[in-house]
Amino acid sequence: MNAMNNQELRTISNAHLDALEEETIFILREVAAAFERPALLFSGGKDSLVLLQCAEKAFGNKDAVTGKGRLPYPLLMIDTGHNFPEVIQFRDQRAQELGAQLIVRSVEDSMQRGTVRLAHPDESRNVHQSVTLLEAIEEFGFDALIGGARRDEEKARAKERIFSHRDSFGQWQPKSQRPELWNLFNTRLRKGEHFRVFPISNWTELDVWQYISREHIGLPSIYYAHERAVVERRGLLVPVTELTPPAADETIQQRMVRFRTVGDITCTCPVASHAATADQVIAETVASELSERGATRMDDKTSDASMERRKKEGYF
Repeated sequence: MNAMNNQELRTISNAHLDALEEETIFILREVAAAFERPALLFSGGKDSLVLLQCAEKAFGNKDAVTGKGRLPYPLLMIDTGHNFPEVIQFRDQRAQELGAQLIVRSVEDSMQRGTVRLAHPDESRNVHQSVTLLEAIEEFGFDALIGGARRDEEKARAKERIFSHRDSFGQWQPKSQRPELWNLFNTRLRKGEHFRVFPISNWTELDVWQYISREHIGLPSIYYAHERAVVERRGLLVPVTELTPPAADETIQQRMVRFRTVGDITCTCPVASHAATADQVIAETVASELSERGATRMDDKTSDASMERRKKEGYF
């Protein structure tokens, strides 16, 4: 794609970011007021880091006297055990800086309990996060989980309400979602039900990167251009790792790449890029014709309805 020059980049307005930030802060505070046991899903990825930045503004940084964080809810991560080490390290570092409580629950533990069974050892664990997440909800009694999903990512997510009701089985029923008019949210729950709340639903990938640039938000290094061994597979650049080895007929290439989204190594792919700063990523994002999931996620290419099916089963 053609890179934009500095003059063209300066013509991209970010005046709308104040309104998006204000809406997000309002929703984060609404969750704290309306629910007894909420948690913020935190992977260490860019969207959850943007959420965390807004939460800091909503509730303040660490207390000057106690040194403890002021976030009114803990951070929760469901770990497949196959995450990029750069992201896990950044997740732990950021939680420690904030003095926030970080709860990690592992798909590996669910496998040991027998609640998750893989069809074969090399199967991606990404889809099985739903089971571990529902187990964590039951363990801690969470009644609301705040996530960083956005409507522009994928068409199933475009159907989500900001306050997305889940039934007592943790399932999402798109036809029974509640209307949201004039920022009035129906937060009533029956026993065993919960909400998934998406405060940055109305943001786009470009908005996220403009906010990262404006707020100088630190990110895991893999979001920026770096050299990595990859193979080309089904129109994607697949990273060469122990979990994703090349096939016998595939040629390993050393390419300059970056990740637009991060998740389980077995289903997350980078894109070719030389963008080493947030502003350079913004320039590439403006020119991109594919959503970040469409360009980087193998798990969304199994069928047109793969994401919607997973969400109905309790996925994020």
